[in-house]
Amino acid sequence: MITIGKLGSFRFPAGEYVYTGSGGDNVEARVGRHLSGSKKLRWHIDYLLSNSSVVVMGFTLFREAECAVNQTTEGVILVPKFGATDCRNGCGSHLKYLGPEADLSYTAGVKCFGAIARS
Repeated sequence: MITIGKLGSFRFPAGEYVYTGSGGDNVEARVGRHLSGSKKLRWHIDYLLSNSSVVVMGFTLFREAECAVNQTTEGVILVPKFGATDCRNGCGSHLKYLGPEADLSYTAGVKCFGAIARS
């Protein structure tokens, strides 16, 4: 179980996830902050990434808005409102479970991939 701020505690099955977020003008600094080991836990993604079983596989930058990217990304919502408590576009969650790990030699339990929108 991983506690995600005020959303509560959730079980994250091993596998691959995609998180869509916005980076604004200084996307490199935003991503660097989220990946930092010493930070105040402020956003939902910070809580997830602070868990030792979570490994970030990488991220991709998009020109489209985060909700547009999210809504075209397949996956299952396991944590309603994750990264989307203020979303007005009906996303439901900006974190989606893509499925179990394909690479069984990988030791981490949760692999997270980020889709960051430059907004």
